[in-house]
This record gives sequence, structure tokens and C-alpha cells, in this order.
Amino acid sequence: MPTRCCRKKRAEAVRDALEALGVDPSRMTAVGVGAERPIAPNDNAEGRAKNRRVDVILVEKQ
Repeated sequence: MPTRCCRKKRAEAVRDALEALGVDPSRMTAVGVGAERPIAPNDNAEGRAKNRRVDVILVEKQ
């Protein structure tokens, strides 16, 4: 299972890529929460692969 550091780095890499595409960094927060919010069981390789993900949540600009 990836450590919290790895999850955070994955989220930061996506945030950095979005910033490189022009998204204002003040509108983004990178958080690694894979183990705390799994979408599949972690008892097999397929489930663990599904849980290695980055969720992007869009909110309206204020």
C-alpha cells in the first residue's frame, strides 16, 4: 500500500499538471486520501489499482 507521502505526491503531480495548463493554483488543493476513501477492496491487485487514483472536484468560481 502506498504511504501517505506517495498519495500526497500523486495528488500534487496532478495539481501541478493542471497549473501548467493554466488553472489558477489558488483554486486547487492537493490531498492524498486513498486509504481513507477506497472505492474498491484492497485485498487484491485490481482493487488496489482502482484506489490509486486522483479525484478532481470542480466547484463554481466565487
